[in-house]
Formats: sequence, C-alpha cells, structure tokens
Amino acid sequence: MTAAAATQTLRRDAQIIGLIGLAHGTSHFFHLLLPALFPWFKEAFGLSYAELGLLMTAFFVVSGTGQAMAGFVVDRVGGLHVLLGGVALLGVSALGLCLSQSYAMLLFFAGIAGLGNSVFHPADFTILNRRVSVPRLSHAFSIHGLSGSLGWALSPVFMAGLAALAGWRVALLAAAAVAAAVVGVLWTFRSLLHTRELQPVASHAKPTGSEHGLGFMRLPAVWMCFTFFLISAMALAGIQSFSPSALHDLYGMPITLATMGITVFMLAGAAGILAGGFLAARTLHHDRVLAAAFGLSGGFAALIGTGTLPGALVLPTLAVVGFGSGMAGPSRDLLVRAAAPRNATGRVYGVVYSGLDIGLSLSPLLFAALMDAHHPGGVFVLVGALQVLALAAALGVRGSAGRLRHQAA
Repeated sequence: MTAAAATQTLRRDAQIIGLIGLAHGTSHFFHLLLPALFPWFKEAFGLSYAELGLLMTAFFVVSGTGQAMAGFVVDRVGGLHVLLGGVALLGVSALGLCLSQSYAMLLFFAGIAGLGNSVFHPADFTILNRRVSVPRLSHAFSIHGLSGSLGWALSPVFMAGLAALAGWRVALLAAAAVAAAVVGVLWTFRSLLHTRELQPVASHAKPTGSEHGLGFMRLPAVWMCFTFFLISAMALAGIQSFSPSALHDLYGMPITLATMGITVFMLAGAAGILAGGFLAARTLHHDRVLAAAFGLSGGFAALIGTGTLPGALVLPTLAVVGFGSGMAGPSRDLLVRAAAPRNATGRVYGVVYSGLDIGLSLSPLLFAALMDAHHPGGVFVLVGALQVLALAAALGVRGSAGRLRHQAA
C-alpha cells in the first residue's frame, strides 16, 4: 500500500470511528437522562425509589428486547438507517418526557427511549467490523467504549446542572436538541457508514450454517458472553442509578457532590478503556484482562460499602472501581467478535448485548429495595459481589472462546 493510500485509509477509519463514537456517546448520554433527574422527579411526582427504579427497568426491558430484534434488522438493511432511527427516537423520548404530566407518561416515554437505545450495539459494531481496517479494530472498540463512558460522564453534569438552573423540563428539551444535532451529523456523513454493499470483516468463528438465521444461537460462546454481560451490567446499574443517593446516606455527602461520583466513575472508566484498548492489542489472553479488571473493581466497590472510608477517599476509590470496569471493555468486545459468524454480526451483537440491557433492567429494582430498606452500604457491597460473579463468567468465556478457535483451525 502506498503512503498516500495508507493516509487515506487512516483518515477514513478515523472518521468512521469518530462518527460511531458520537452516536454511541449519545446513547449512553440518554442512559443516565432519567437517573440524573431522579431528585426532581421524586419531588415533582411524589415517587418512591422503587417507582424511580421502575423507570429504568422499563427503559432497559424495552431496550433489551428491541436489541435482540434490531440485530436481525441490521443484518438485513444495514446499520446506517437503523442507527439514524435510534437517535431520532431518543430525541422524541426526551420531548415526551419534557411534556409529561404524570408517572404513567414518564413510564411510557422511558420505554420509547429504550426502543431508541436498542439499535446502537448491533448497528455500531456491524459498521465498525465492516468499515474499519482490521489492524485498527481493537482501537476502534476502545474508542467506542470510551465515547460511551464520556456520554455517561457528561449526562449527570449536563442534566442535573441545567435542571438546577432552569428546571428539569428545560434540561429535557436541551437533550432533545442534542439528539437532533447528532442525527444531522450522521446524515451529513452517511456515505461513510453504509454497510449493505460490503462484505464483513472475516471472523474467527466457524463459517458454517451457523451464520444463517438462528444457527448462531447454538454457539456456546455467544451465551457465555451473554451471561457475562448480564452480570456485569447489574453491577454497573447499581453505580449509575443509586450511587449518589447511597453515598449521600452512607457518608453524608451533599447530593451535588455525590452525583459527581457518577462523573468520576465514568471518567475513570474512560481512562480504563483507553488503557484496555492498548492492552487488548498486545495480548490474546482477553479473559485474563477481564478477570483482573473485575477483581480490582469488585474489591474496591465492596470497600466503599463498608462505610469506613474517610470522606476524602470515597471518590478516588470510586474512580478505581470505574477504571477496572473500563479496562475490561475492549477485551470483552474482541471476545464477542470471535463469537460472531460471518454475515451474522448484527444478530450476535444484538443477542449478546441484550444481556446488558436485561441486567440493567433487573438491577434498579434490586438496588432500590436496598435503599428503601435503608441499607445504602449494601449497594456497594452488592456491586462488588456482582463484579466477582462477572469475573467467574469471564473465565467461562475463556473456555468457550478456546473451543471456537480450535473449531476455526
């Protein structure tokens, strides 16, 4: 390849990665749209923690169900139009939430937001796998995860800050404007994101009938990855949904400082994703990276839950939890890629990542029960326990991925 061609390929890869990162960051921004406004919803509608948790459950139940189906749509029509539709639905949901006058309306538009969120992983990873050069895929996955963490980090600060200044309805109106702007950017550069006419990047998985229809669901590696996502997502949801309230009750932090804990967690997670991307590019032992990362994260989460830390060390310790969680991301996505047969990328990512949404839907009710029972420390202890279970699932993924490599050989 000539120097000019190499430069052109690098530029194209960077543009594609940047566009998909923007879309993914937007989806994660909307993940925390509701939790960031929980204090305002609680006061405006007189809601319990369980009712607030049910809003997140509705979001992720719809997202998880839709995600499994979205993978089939992506494999049939390509990722671009599905991705545009998802971002547009997020904007519609924000407008609906802005206009809500009852808890029932909040619940309905939380479901609409979940439907919009359902498309991102199958669409994103299909586009990345088919449009980005193979040597840059580990870095593409790293940036993809990084953009998600930045979306998570920005959302609480943006939404809570604007709600405090101008009210929660204005904050939601601004979120709708963000979604509209992202749709405009993706449409402008749509020529870079088409996938239907392209052959997918070669997979490590067995190229047999498993790449057609539902055959991929017979692969054990797919279900081991699903289990890993399910468990790790439950831990993540505990941090995202109730860590501000738990830190406020457990350590007496002002609610604004406690809410900053989510931003600290996500920024540290972003740093962990960057480190994990470079590590994933230099090792084939992705299961070991996952195990080490979740062991670190789980231990420090349980330490927070003891309630014995000095106040000045709480947020730095939460940052360690976030760094460990983030470091696992790129290795996790490469393991999923190994499980994806040719021409079934969208379906595999849709099913596997539906485990993420199912975990995120189940978890808020579980953590809300701890908060309503006045056990804020239990939030972080349970997060640590779930991280350890995720570690065990990662070791199971190792065995399934090893069998996949043997079959491919």
